[in-house]
Amino acid sequence: MDIAVVTFDGFNELDSFIASAILNRMKDHGWNVQITCPTKSVTSMNGLEIVAQRPLEFANKADAVLFGSGMLTRQIAQDEAILSRFSLDSSKQVIGAQCSGTLLLSALGLLNDVPACTDLTTKPWVQELGIDVLD
Repeated sequence: MDIAVVTFDGFNELDSFIASAILNRMKDHGWNVQITCPTKSVTSMNGLEIVAQRPLEFANKADAVLFGSGMLTRQIAQDEAILSRFSLDSSKQVIGAQCSGTLLLSALGLLNDVPACTDLTTKPWVQELGIDVLD
């Protein structure tokens, strides 16, 4: 099972690293978890620079895709150059998000009539998009 942990500049280290570490515990069962980024490297919200394990397009073929959060997610959710690189299929892929990553699910049209969960900071922004946010 290929899993993309989608990670952008301004990312929250907790979201990307903990998800990657926990999911990689299934490596012996064939899980292939990769930090997936739009550029060769990205810098976290606290200035930590990491090298992408796979390009963003890895997410398009992954069995599961997890969008992390970050301090630039609102801008990324409006960046057509980045969004156009995605070709996800919710009928064939498990797709989820953490915190502000929910904004990306909405921007990609993946929340049509589906309620979402998110953090308290992101909640009003997701609601502005017409998405029902669960408590």
